[in-house]
Amino acid sequence: MYENFDFSETNIKGALKLFSEADIRTIYLTLETSLEGIKNTEAKERLEKFGPNEISKEKVIPWYIQLLMAFLNPFNFILGTLAFVSLFTDVIFAKETDRSWVSILLIITMILISSLIKFIQEYRSSKTAEKLKNLIVTNVTVVRGGIVLEIDIKSLVPGDIVKLTSGDIIPGDIRIISSKDLFISQSVLTGESNPVEKYPNLNSKSLSISDLSNIVLMGTNVLSGTATGVVLGTGRNTFLNTISESLKNTKSETSFEKGIDDVSKLLIKFMIFMVPIVFLINGYLKNAWFESLLFSLSIAIGLTPEMLPMIVTGNLTKGAIELSKKKTIVKKLDSIHNFGAMNILCTDKTGTLTQDKVSVVKYLNFTGKDDDNVLFLAYLNSFFQTGLKNLMDRAILEFEEQHYNIKNDYKKIDELPFDFERRRMSVIVEDLLGERTMITKGAIEEMLYISNFVEIDGKTIPINDEIESKIKELVSNLNNDGMRVIGIGKKFLPKDREINFSNKDEESLIFMGMLGFLDPPKVGVGETLKALSEYGVNVKILTGDNELVTQKICRDINLKVENSIDGSYIESIDDLELKKLLKDTTIFCKLSPLDKARIVRLLKEMGNTVGFMGDGINDAPALRQSDVGISVENGMDIAKESAQIILLEKELSVLLEGVIIGRKIFTNMIKYLKMTASSNFGNVFSVVLASAFLPFLPMLPIQILFQNLLYDISQISIPWDNVDTEDILKPKNWNAESVGKFMICIGPLSSIFDVLTFLLMFYVFKANSFQTESLFHTGWFIESILSQTLIIHLIRTKKIPFIQSNANIKVILLTSVIMIFSLYIPFSKLNGTLGFVPLPISYFIWVILILIGYFFTIIFAKKYFIKKFNTWL
Repeated sequence: MYENFDFSETNIKGALKLFSEADIRTIYLTLETSLEGIKNTEAKERLEKFGPNEISKEKVIPWYIQLLMAFLNPFNFILGTLAFVSLFTDVIFAKETDRSWVSILLIITMILISSLIKFIQEYRSSKTAEKLKNLIVTNVTVVRGGIVLEIDIKSLVPGDIVKLTSGDIIPGDIRIISSKDLFISQSVLTGESNPVEKYPNLNSKSLSISDLSNIVLMGTNVLSGTATGVVLGTGRNTFLNTISESLKNTKSETSFEKGIDDVSKLLIKFMIFMVPIVFLINGYLKNAWFESLLFSLSIAIGLTPEMLPMIVTGNLTKGAIELSKKKTIVKKLDSIHNFGAMNILCTDKTGTLTQDKVSVVKYLNFTGKDDDNVLFLAYLNSFFQTGLKNLMDRAILEFEEQHYNIKNDYKKIDELPFDFERRRMSVIVEDLLGERTMITKGAIEEMLYISNFVEIDGKTIPINDEIESKIKELVSNLNNDGMRVIGIGKKFLPKDREINFSNKDEESLIFMGMLGFLDPPKVGVGETLKALSEYGVNVKILTGDNELVTQKICRDINLKVENSIDGSYIESIDDLELKKLLKDTTIFCKLSPLDKARIVRLLKEMGNTVGFMGDGINDAPALRQSDVGISVENGMDIAKESAQIILLEKELSVLLEGVIIGRKIFTNMIKYLKMTASSNFGNVFSVVLASAFLPFLPMLPIQILFQNLLYDISQISIPWDNVDTEDILKPKNWNAESVGKFMICIGPLSSIFDVLTFLLMFYVFKANSFQTESLFHTGWFIESILSQTLIIHLIRTKKIPFIQSNANIKVILLTSVIMIFSLYIPFSKLNGTLGFVPLPISYFIWVILILIGYFFTIIFAKKYFIKKFNTWL
């Protein structure tokens, strides 16, 4: 029956509704499974049939599609147009003696070179990104052949029996078989932040798939509780896949994408303004409209930073590889830029500032004396709970496992899992005499709220104000010593009570005492925080712990605390008032998951680039909200899924290295953009000036395009360029206005020396008629390509190039090769094809003087620009 079941995409909704209404035995028969699960051999066959458990939007674009896309760009379109025109002018309508295929072959060569460079970079980038993402494995607990196993989520198949617990991402579309207080977050599908409780039974027939009470959907996550379920569909055969395109379309624009978009719009505006001017001036003055059209199209290419995608991709790929060597995995390349642009880092305290090695140091009753009974009850609670065991649970079990042998003395009857609203959890146990006890542990405030009694020397007495004050004083003293404190309580239950316990049973408890846990600060974390501050990253602590413990840790690591507020106060004020507090507040304590996300959202609205580092279930909303979400390899599945950066070690020092690499990458990207935009704008400005008085075109279209290609090739090595330390000390972000100022201020400076070259060629070398226009073209081509290549070294640093700051050897070699090749072209066999002629030796003396003048002009202009705008790159 299973082989014939219709899992087609159009029938997924209908299938899920049928499965929700069907008896569980019918589902077992349909899927050919049982409560003991399928066997491994059957799982392999089903994996081959249904494919890996991945939704379609995660597929890598095939190489041949990437190759095709590399050729589809405006640069190639205009080159193709010129080749098509050349076919008519140089071959079809040309005289037999003048026919030449050289121009067409040259243009085709240019298309191949530029497109293949782009393809190679992007293909390597996609392969690298996929390889890095494959290093991050998300596991799921399944039952196969009666044996509980941990498998890669990609290997899950329909018919598998899965075990779900707090923090798990739902790995497929699943029908619930059994559950206990199972609360699911469906915000990824519905946008609703409130959790939904799911049960084995169908409460009502709903029209909405997400409202089916006994179905949990792939991509949602378990907030609290436990469950066992049978997998109905995986990968392409899930409800998530049917809406994956709409989810992709509603993705918010990152600061990286917005910055690229803003800069592109700026360059388009300049192109729209300048190109028609060039076309009209040349067409009107020279009465050669067709040639002017081709020339203006070439100028459009000159203004286009066509290598920007390659430079950006090359930089990001190089950064991802560097970060992987430093135990940092990048899931999304764009996030590397945000890493460097980050000026606020929000982070939890535990495991980031502390050693993440919690140990039990105190177990006290309400009088402040050591009490083994408190520790024993805490051990019972941690031992029997089936939910997510946190650091404190593990500390309790490790501390007392050698003292107690309780497997035969007690059995668990039920449990009430932890959630972030109650901030506590309970287990109900039964001893050998059949006596039942509910043991509850949780935050002190919540434990006191549900406790009416205390126990001392075996006697139970009511809690009064004096006792409550004594407990709070003890807790405060422990907090001041840097300890995290939880309360322990119990409640005796009737033997004949039905097993249908709920959160309502957590009342009238006997408060037994408290446990104090110590998590010492990490060695060297203070120095790392100081270094982050020096790099312009402001650290804010967002924690669920209380203020006193957090303050103590901050004092121990010498972190300056300006102010601290807690979650209850945050919930009582509106966004406008909270924004006023955010700037001067370091510690945010006792936060809920939504509190963390709200703080991150407001910080972003204030114009900051915000990073969030977290590894728990309660961190997922803030990770999604941040510009760059950072998690760790051993974090919760939902945290790793929500993050863009995964640290293989939870160390701030690793994060600091990521910030530095991110800034180096951005600096090299902005180098390319500013040097290209300013140089190309200067050339176009020169063309406008030259067109006004020259009787011929300043340069032929094929010459403009060839020059542009050489200049682009000279910039291929920029991703490997050195970066001055001063350029990475502050966070940086895309700024179209800054690029515009740079283009307008620096670009026209090259036109001064272009005009000098025009005058030189026109009056000194007499290249002032149609008979000598080739000499003029050659002279300006050489000066232009040499000055454009020189500008790479002038702009790449705010210092004096070759003296105070040197480029990477790859940059030096490549620019040198391009300059030498350019000087060789007029004397090579290419000169006739490109319309060049050999230059007299005296020309090179003049051009050296022009370049020296250009060099010092840019040096002085650089100082003025930095003084006026307080920025360079």
